Amino acid sequence: MSVRTLPLLFLNLGGEMLYILDQRLRAQNIPGDKARKVLNDIISTMFNRKFMEELFKPQELYSKKALRTVYDRLAHASIMRLNQASMDKLYDLMTMAFKYQVLLCPRPKDVLLVTFNHLDAIKGFIQDSPTILHQVDETFQQLTEIYGGLSAGEFQLIRQTLLIFFQDLHIRVSIFLKDKVQNSNGRFVLPVSGPLPWGTKVPGLVRTFNNKGEEVRKVEFKHGGSYVAAPKEGSFELYGDRVLKLGTNMYSVNRPVETHMSGASENLAAQTQESIAPNPLAKEELNLLARLIGGMEIKKPSGPEPGFRLNLFTTDEEEEQAALTRPEELFYEVINIQATQDQQTNEELARIMGEFEILDQPRRSASKGDDLLAMMDEL
Repeated sequence: MSVRTLPLLFLNLGGEMLYILDQRLRAQNIPGDKARKVLNDIISTMFNRKFMEELFKPQELYSKKALRTVYDRLAHASIMRLNQASMDKLYDLMTMAFKYQVLLCPRPKDVLLVTFNHLDAIKGFIQDSPTILHQVDETFQQLTEIYGGLSAGEFQLIRQTLLIFFQDLHIRVSIFLKDKVQNSNGRFVLPVSGPLPWGTKVPGLVRTFNNKGEEVRKVEFKHGGSYVAAPKEGSFELYGDRVLKLGTNMYSVNRPVETHMSGASENLAAQTQESIAPNPLAKEELNLLARLIGGMEIKKPSGPEPGFRLNLFTTDEEEEQAALTRPEELFYEVINIQATQDQQTNEELARIMGEFEILDQPRRSASKGDDLLAMMDEL
């Protein structure tokens, strides 16, 4: 398991979350100023400097449950609210999209280009916010410094760590099904055509060499695919042509997206007990995350700006039906997180939490949807 995987996982899933929220904000005709505020608040929180410093420290991946808690907090970092069914769908779409991208990376190092595609698109959401743009650029520089010198073997370990994280997720997504890149059992279809990894040749030739390094024989074979050599390598600079399209916004064309549990995922959910009886180590992991993201508080609006609920389904009825039909084992049980107690037990984490800008948010009522912080406080 690579200890350099968490930043890539967090940033790419966050990028997918922003793509989906942007699409739904437009689909529900949310006023432009409110939509911009939501995206700006989430991106500003996501790229908080102190949080990024902690995120980039070498560490093992957190559990799916712990990461889900982070994105719950992020999604509610502004005036927008999601209820449980919409949050479930949002997280399902995020994870399946990035899983697909990791699977299709031509070479392990290209997961960094996927990340840069997400950052490029995120900067497009905040063109009118130079302060937040600077935060994103700082993160880009951190990525370049840390990952720019890694070997192919280290990138392979990162890719393997990501695939292990995603291996039990087989959620059907309508976009993937319609494009015939996902089967009905939720597993992805790997292509046997298209551009090859940069620096490789089109398959179809076996060359044999003697002990002096001289070529003594050539044998051609039919590979059964339709491959072409990569035209050029994608740019790893701050601005440049990434060439690779994985990680770009697949929701730029407005079309509804549905998710469905595959049979394999339902069977897996029936067997797992993690959601039913979380162990003390998982609870401590969440407590640690709560301290690390202590600054991810909902920001107080500058004026009397009411909140609104975002629905990731076409209608309220579909959202309610999804909540009723989702397998009980797959609901993410909220665990009590002590984010402000026992600070003396870890002075360093307490100091980091204290450096976050924490602003109070007046409690608002919404017809549907819950504030994650309120749920934490009630348990």
